[in-house]
Amino acid sequence: MECFALVKRTLAAFLLCIAGTILSDAQTFTTLANFSATEGTIHLVQFTDGNFYGTTSSGGTGYGTFVKITPSGTMTALYSFCARTGCTDGAYPQGVILGTDGNFYGTTAGGGATGNGTVFHITSAGALTVLHSFDGSDGDEPLGGVIQSPNNHFYGTTEYGGANNGGTIFEISATGIVSTLHSFDGLDGQIPLGSLLRASDGNFYGTTKLGGANAGGTVFQLSAAGVLTTLYSFCAEPLCSDGEGPYGGLVQGADGNLYGTTNSGGTSGNGTVFEITTAGTLTSLHSFCSQGPPCTDGFYPFAGLLLAGGKFYGTTAFGGAHEYYGTIFSITPAGALTTLHSFDETDGANPVTGLAQSTSGTLYGSTTQGGSDGIGTFFSLSAGLGPFVRTQPGSARVGSWVTILGTDLTGATDVNFNGTNATFTVVSENEITARVPTGATSGKIRVKTPARTLASDIAFQVAK
Repeated sequence: MECFALVKRTLAAFLLCIAGTILSDAQTFTTLANFSATEGTIHLVQFTDGNFYGTTSSGGTGYGTFVKITPSGTMTALYSFCARTGCTDGAYPQGVILGTDGNFYGTTAGGGATGNGTVFHITSAGALTVLHSFDGSDGDEPLGGVIQSPNNHFYGTTEYGGANNGGTIFEISATGIVSTLHSFDGLDGQIPLGSLLRASDGNFYGTTKLGGANAGGTVFQLSAAGVLTTLYSFCAEPLCSDGEGPYGGLVQGADGNLYGTTNSGGTSGNGTVFEITTAGTLTSLHSFCSQGPPCTDGFYPFAGLLLAGGKFYGTTAFGGAHEYYGTIFSITPAGALTTLHSFDETDGANPVTGLAQSTSGTLYGSTTQGGSDGIGTFFSLSAGLGPFVRTQPGSARVGSWVTILGTDLTGATDVNFNGTNATFTVVSENEITARVPTGATSGKIRVKTPARTLASDIAFQVAK
């Protein structure tokens, strides 16, 4: 419990609580910014202006900030949390998503009316509104952020609280009406930390760090009707060789299966990458440090995975060529892992958040330690991934308007949803709005521009 309490202060402090790989030289790694005392670990999302917006886990008055950061690394603080008496505006933000209304939505692990955390929305100019303050009975310490569903409600988890103090799954409307969908009881999981995933089948999927049949954490499904099913309980194999303690959320691959990481377990106890079907069949794809020290493939992955270009990308907090400072890696759906970068402390150390991808194809992330001031860096990694378009939201009903983000979209002449042409408007070089056309089916969105045809990175889901 003490270890998790530290998360409410900074993810960097959280690190103090935990005591055949291919090296690739075809990558371009750049340290874009060295954090100062006013900054901290960043959770990022790309906005319609081409810049990134997100939250820092600390900085500002010490309780976190909402920031804008350019692709070249220039950071501007737009809001400092705990600016109101008693921190009623929240403290220690856990990342944001871009809502369909153009505002950002997120959670704070602390603060609020009773100190149990909040759900908020904030404009790109930094005007913050608290939508809900948790009181313990409906949840405590939401660490995984929120996702938006086609019904325009938001869904998330809390680490603690609920009927059994084992954490909750909640639903909240854009006006702040909250419903507790599930309270974990230990047997069905305990302490959910990562974000939820709404998969192509319309169900929600997530992980818990602890609990389940073997107390090693779980993968669960929550149906649209609110029925929870435990799909897998980790530590089902001797010495937890199947993995233990997933911290991050899940991502859905092109094959429809789910992919994630565990922070420990595996054949050497240092964490895994796994694949699991929506029916609950789990396959361990990689066990970190399975070759023994110096663990050039890294160990202890805290964050989930990013799907890009048919591969998955992630970070480990430790290991790599320099042993203690962590890595960036890619892994194929078949389990072939490549170490893309090993941190050496001067360029950062101990990344615990996942990666973000710009529609230019470049990957971005942050570290909690290292750099010129020793408290972290903001970096980019060019991994040979080309430009693409991204839809916001990723699922909507026929007739709904969606935002398409990209680069060099000026002059676009055609937008189609899996082959069905759509009505659209070019708003700027980075943004198109399009209506989901009648007859559209789930699949890739393609935008024809004077320079090229851009496809969406992830299949768009036409909601029923």
